[in-house]
Order: sequence, then C-alpha cells, then structure tokens
Amino acid sequence: MTGLLLSQTRGMLRRLDLKAKKRLGQHFLIDEAVLQKVVAAAEVSDTDTVVEVGPGLGVLTRELAKRAGRVVAVELDDRLAAILKRETAAFGNVTVVNKDILKTAPSELLGGQAAGYKVVANLPYYITSAVLRYFLEASPKPRLMVVMIQKEVAQTIAAADGKMSLLSVSVQLYGKPEIICRVPAASFYPPPEVDSAILKIEVYDRPALDVEDVGAFFTLVRAGFCARRKQLANSLAQGLGLPRDEAQSVLEEAGITAKRRAETLSIEEWGRLWQAFSRRQNDNA
Repeated sequence: MTGLLLSQTRGMLRRLDLKAKKRLGQHFLIDEAVLQKVVAAAEVSDTDTVVEVGPGLGVLTRELAKRAGRVVAVELDDRLAAILKRETAAFGNVTVVNKDILKTAPSELLGGQAAGYKVVANLPYYITSAVLRYFLEASPKPRLMVVMIQKEVAQTIAAADGKMSLLSVSVQLYGKPEIICRVPAASFYPPPEVDSAILKIEVYDRPALDVEDVGAFFTLVRAGFCARRKQLANSLAQGLGLPRDEAQSVLEEAGITAKRRAETLSIEEWGRLWQAFSRRQNDNA
C-alpha cells in the first residue's frame, strides 16, 4: 500500500503547491502497514481523546478520527494547518490547532476533557526529546504515548541497565518505554536519512522515584553523565563542583561503587543516589 499513499501524497503536494519543509523536519508517512501499526499500538477507542503532534497532511489524523472519540491535531505550519482543517472537515471529532506544541499546555488544548488523554505522533526528529519531556512533565500527563522517532533515539530511550543515558533516565522516570518495530526510511516522503521506530510509552500514574525537586534531581543525573568515560565519583565531582572524596562518600552512602560509570546505574540506583545527595545537602545547609 506504500505506492498508493505515495501517489496520494505527491498528488496532494503538487495540487496544493506545497513542499516538505526541511527546517520543520517534515517527512510524510506513506506506508499503510506502518500507519496501522501506530494506531494499533495506541489502542485507540471511541472513548479516547488523542493529541496528535505534527499531523502534516493528515494521513494519521484521519485514521485516528475513525476510531477516537476526539482528536486534537496540533500543527505549527500555518499553511498545513489551514489545509488540514479543510481536509478533515467531514470528521466532527477533529480539532486542528495552529500552534507550537511546546508553548501550548495540554489543559489549553483539551479544556475540561484533559484527563487520561493519549499522544500519538510522527515527531520531527529535531524536537523529539523536547516533546517527550514536555508531555511527561506536563499537568495533566497523558496515560499513553505512541510516537515515531529516529530509531537510534528510540533505542537510547528504551535502553536497559548498562546502556542508560540522560535521555533514558528522563523518560523512564515517568513511564515504561517499548519499541514496537523499526520503520524504514522508505516509509516516508521525502525519505529521511535514517530509519525510524515506533516507540510506545506507558506513562505511570506517579513517577518511578519519589523526587520532590525534579530540577535538582536532573542536575545530579546530568553531572553523572557529564564525562561518560570517567568513573562516577570523578564525573559527579566534576559536574557538581565537589571534592572527589565527598562525591565518593555520597556514592558509598547510596551503596554504589565509586568506580562504576553513569550508564550502568538503574533508575532505582539513581533514586538512592539522589536521596544520599539530598541528605548531604541538607546536613551542610
């Protein structure tokens, strides 16, 4: 079915005198099988409210509208937003919002129906991390996210202990990520330079760790990853401006060997380290 969607996409772009904007990371989905996998992973039903980010020409929007109770499609490109409003006018459950998603609160998009919504999107690569963090830290949060993103980024997010990164910690604090499948570059028009993947994130009701000050917690995590090839005691000392023996003492208090590296720590170990660091900060206050 790739050929049919490709022909339709090219025809629509030609008819509307449009071109994909590279600066906005526009790559339009043309693979019917991938489209159905996205919708299936999102488990969309007529009781769901779905926020779609970057709907483009509306290929995914129309599939969501057939199944969801309500679809809110947020498109930054003025011209695409106007076209999408016209193309989805026959669906009474689609609202097109011409705004920057990173500057628009979920409550503003959804009003009183914000609880328990889902996010489904073919995300432009350049805003992937920002959009994920935005929704995972939003109030209210979605209960599920299904996004198509760069394959390597998806693998980083879903990494297990031993291959963790700042990005994987920042996502796994809030939800459980799972890679559904790889999506080849040929599934998009124009094709990007790399393959993508469908990533599903089941968002927790509460974060995996009881962290009162999220900003300070991530200051600690960033310090741990600031020099990835260094032992954790050295990275923390460098990143936090601490004497090495003090950083080592905090690690010992958390039950973590000073010679380990940041990527080997689990979410639970970052929690213990945060608690030990917080106690030390309070004692020194």
